[in-house]
Parts: sequence; structure tokens; C-alpha cells
Amino acid sequence: MATCNMARSTLMRWRGGAWTCLTVARRSASSAPEPVGPPTRGSKLLLSLSQWFHDVEAMLLWRSRQRSRALRKKNAYYGYTQFHCGDNVASAYFILSMRGAFRFAGQSEWFRPNARGKFSWDFRNFPEEPIEEVDMSGTQMNYVGLDNLVNQRVLRSLSVRGCPEVDDWFLSRLHIFQDSLEELDLSHCPRITVGGLASLHRLRKLQRLDLSSLPRLQNPGQVRILLEEVLPHCQVSGVEYSQGLLPRRGAQTEAETETETNLTQRTHTHTLTH
Repeated sequence: MATCNMARSTLMRWRGGAWTCLTVARRSASSAPEPVGPPTRGSKLLLSLSQWFHDVEAMLLWRSRQRSRALRKKNAYYGYTQFHCGDNVASAYFILSMRGAFRFAGQSEWFRPNARGKFSWDFRNFPEEPIEEVDMSGTQMNYVGLDNLVNQRVLRSLSVRGCPEVDDWFLSRLHIFQDSLEELDLSHCPRITVGGLASLHRLRKLQRLDLSSLPRLQNPGQVRILLEEVLPHCQVSGVEYSQGLLPRRGAQTEAETETETNLTQRTHTHTLTH
């Protein structure tokens, strides 16, 4: 049983042997929201800009993910080639696929791709020859790609000049060549810092190290001095002793103190663990 009017509804329910009266309030027609007018030109512009910036951000995020995926694919481990053709052929194939160059031990000929990235497959004729020199200058190689070179136990020279993906993680993995590597070119690598260079103290046989044009390297002169202390047989080039060591008033700057602390602590830790 129900009785209704414009403002409320009264409902009668049978509960517990008696009728109970319930009043339910309703919104009247006079309380309805007023109609909103058409959007102004300013609000339309703001809405369009918001949607445009959202689309640009989504596009940049998509491009970043695509680039990361392509980079991982390029540096992936060539396990199939290694299983069927051996370590040396797999390493050679990886280097040439990345548009790098290499030389087998005991040979004078270098294997290089042409300007279009095409290369000769003659390297497959030397499955037993280890690789002695590698030039990855200007390639997209990163620390993951080192998995394709770990079995090159006689690698004597490595150049990663101008590689945008070479960073401190890459340098920290170079200890796998500590018994063979003699020459290392790190010049023009924009992501290398003093933290990564500190890990080079493990390369006991290193004789030449090029540190030219490292934009993120603070106090290059001091870094050179400390590297020559932990690597006494290594000739460090590309930086002068005077760089970052100009006379200043007062004590050491914070950057100089941090540089020296990073190198000395890492070297001391390595000495204790060995």
C-alpha cells in the first residue's frame, strides 16, 4: 500500500503483526541542476592541449619501450650459434652483427662489415681460432652483450669508443678479461663515471687506457693519478694531470673528495678480498 505526492512517498508494510508507516523523501523537480552552457573557447583549448600532451607522452613512452626492446634483442646471447658452431664463431657473428670488427689470434686480417652492414661469412672457416682484438666503436653494445665475449680468454684489445650504451655496469664486468686484456679504449662514452672506472683495478695486465672526452668524469686529472697508482704498468691517455687540479682556496672540493674516496675504497676492498 503506498500513497505518493510531489515531495514524499508513504509506504505501509506489514511487520511483526502490525502495519508500519515508512516515509521516503524524494527530490522535487525544483531541485534539479541547472543546465550547463556550451564550453568556452578557453576550455576547449585547454582540453585540446591536455589531450595532445597526453598523446605525445604516450608516444614517447612507446618509443622508449620499443628502443629498449630492440637494444635487448641486439645484445642477446647467441646461444643457438654457440651450440652449433662454437664459442669463436658465435662471438664473431655477434660482433659483425653489431657492425663491429675483430681479428683472430695469429692473423693480420680484420673482419669488418661494409657501409650497409653486410659482411663475409669466411670467419666460419676458423672455428678453433680465438679472437684477439675487438673494435666495437660506435655500436649499441651494452653490458648484456658481453655474454657473447666471455669465452674469449685471449682477448688482448677492446675498443668501445663512442658507444652510447657503455656505462659503469659494463666496466664492472670487464674483470672477466683480467688475465688477458692489455688495451682498452673508453673514449667518448657519455655514460661512464668515476664509479665505473674504479672497477678497472682488477685488470692486472692492462697497459693502455684511453679516457678521452668523458663528459661525466669529474676531476679527470685526479682520476688519472689514482688509476696509475692501482695500475702501475698502465699508460693512461686522453686526460692531463692538470685537469681538475687547478689551485683553489681552502680545502678540497666535495667532488674531488668523492672521486678520491670512491677509488680508494674500491681498491682497498679488492685488496682485502684477495
